Amino acid sequence: MDSREVDDVLGQWYLEQTGQNEPDRPSLDGHDNDDAEDDPDFEDVPDDEEEGDDAAEYYDAEEGDYNILPLQVLIGEHFGHQHGAESEDEHDLADFDGNEEDQVDDDEDEYDDDDDDDDNETAAVVNNILAGAGDGWLSRAQLLALLRSNNLGDVIFEDSRGVAWGRRRRSPPDPDRFPKVPSEKGTELMHSGLFGANNFRLEKRKQLARRMLDRELGVYSGVDRQRNQDLMAQDMIPSSHPEMIIHYEDPVYSGQFSDDGNFFYSCGHDFQVRMYDTSNPYEWKYYKTVHYPFGQWTLTDASLSPDNKWLAYTSIQSNVCLAPTDPNDTGDPYTLNLSDRAARGQTLGWRSWDNFGIWSVRFSGDGRELVAGTNTHRIIVYDIESRTVLHSVNGHSDDVNAVCFADKSSPHILYSGSDDTTIKVWDRRSMADGREAGAFIGHVEGLTYIDSKGDGRYILSNSKDQTMKLWDLRMVMSPDRYRELNPTQYTEDRDFDYRWGTYRDEDWSPHPCGDNSVVTFRGHKVLRTLIRCHFSPPSSTNSRYVYTGSQDGKVWVYNLDATVAGVIDVKKATKNSRRPVRRGHPMYVDDDDHPGWRACVRDASWHPNAPLLVASAWNGLNATSGTCTLHAYNEAGEDEAEPRMGRSVDEHLKPNPDLFRDVVR
Repeated sequence: MDSREVDDVLGQWYLEQTGQNEPDRPSLDGHDNDDAEDDPDFEDVPDDEEEGDDAAEYYDAEEGDYNILPLQVLIGEHFGHQHGAESEDEHDLADFDGNEEDQVDDDEDEYDDDDDDDDNETAAVVNNILAGAGDGWLSRAQLLALLRSNNLGDVIFEDSRGVAWGRRRRSPPDPDRFPKVPSEKGTELMHSGLFGANNFRLEKRKQLARRMLDRELGVYSGVDRQRNQDLMAQDMIPSSHPEMIIHYEDPVYSGQFSDDGNFFYSCGHDFQVRMYDTSNPYEWKYYKTVHYPFGQWTLTDASLSPDNKWLAYTSIQSNVCLAPTDPNDTGDPYTLNLSDRAARGQTLGWRSWDNFGIWSVRFSGDGRELVAGTNTHRIIVYDIESRTVLHSVNGHSDDVNAVCFADKSSPHILYSGSDDTTIKVWDRRSMADGREAGAFIGHVEGLTYIDSKGDGRYILSNSKDQTMKLWDLRMVMSPDRYRELNPTQYTEDRDFDYRWGTYRDEDWSPHPCGDNSVVTFRGHKVLRTLIRCHFSPPSSTNSRYVYTGSQDGKVWVYNLDATVAGVIDVKKATKNSRRPVRRGHPMYVDDDDHPGWRACVRDASWHPNAPLLVASAWNGLNATSGTCTLHAYNEAGEDEAEPRMGRSVDEHLKPNPDLFRDVVR
């Protein structure tokens, strides 16, 4: 039984389990069976290699089956009893794909005699896996997910001494292949003055209190005074201990401050957007909630208009809701349909087959247009006033997970980041021919988010290859060079599923076509969901840092030289702040089937004027609920003033001691 036969057996089982061998099989709810599978955040499980109570198993939310048993794939033991004594002489079965030229000639007769036995053993193993799916070997959903990977038969044959559930084994990678830390180019940027002030010439750093005293005494003047002020601002990185924990009944997918800091919104898995008055960043006021009708799976993104008067938000649909942020306007949001047919005046329902899903949406700098990235590989530019699609460009070979404009004051240059691992640059004035203005390559897995510094030059990206990269528009690759290299040919066959897989260091290697990024940041985890990254604001941090959420329940703050400036531990800060009430549809489940506290920070937002950051997360027991946590700079490490730190409130900012606990240091 060779690898192709194994693939055939497993493939047939997969078709039977999913009903794909039954033509036109209807779904139970009357909708598209693939609706939820189109969402990259759909299947969420914890890292199998997490320490302690973080070890967990996969839960199939689509099936709604709670029969989750520990992963006990014992095939390695089965093969080990048969071939353990032959470890020094056996063939390199990493090449067991029918290519006999690389096999050891002296052992051919011995292995020919054992072919029948090996076939029987392999067939028995495969049948045991299928028969035991969901009952002690692999859950049904786990096996389905494994079957979505390519060439599972080859994976089983990777090593006759044991099954390696992952990619085919390769030669040991170069240990020096990772970008150097600290980054030389990043260090140059830090010293250039473009990303904050520098104190590298000082023998000893002054404490914040001393700098404040120097400012009040007028010790410095001119340039030195401004530099002292800048150093004060950029040294105030928020701490892990929270000022306030806002609890939600469902996971929070994104949350951002407005550019002036007077407004904050949070988007949840329950298709609701909550709005808060944050004109006093330490005393929030809840004032409004808007809903997305007939959403699919979750809210995927939201964007504030430049004047803060409108909020655009969307789900895995072709519709964008446009809601006024005025607290006195309680009317329903407007609905904009970004499909071409809708733009031509044809009526489309919310569940029309012609609809598509939107992963990302952004206002243009003048507030007149929206740009969206879709699961049909397209970038759409939409005119709000005329309600027409200006451009619909098939610009990538996979889902477009993120879009943004290069300059907040101009609507002309925009970026798109895709699961095809590339970032493309588009000029609005020449998009009609569908040709990009340039491209960035360097990531080897799909992108989850991109963010522009707003200066028309620098851009930041997060990727499923567990790296964040800084790019300079001056280093963009030309369209002709991009087509000549065809960089996606080297990444189109990747099979890493970030929703439940573990990305190992040995899986990463530099892009064969090169890397035109400036700095690469490593340390955080881009797993389970489309985790976001941002530039720190110019006023409150002097543009000194870049920061990102992480699957490990933390916010990672990096210097421009790729060193870690600080880590905000949201999981530790919020643990046990909600009473232990077990709820359905867990994202995570422990090995022993007992609930555990889980946190995955999907988004974070640094206040533009105050040393305060808000982390939006999946949180709670099995990560079935969500939080927005406020973290402020606190040099003393103690609670010294009102309002007290660590208070827990509901989505309306009301305390509920029966459900939520304050976190006291």
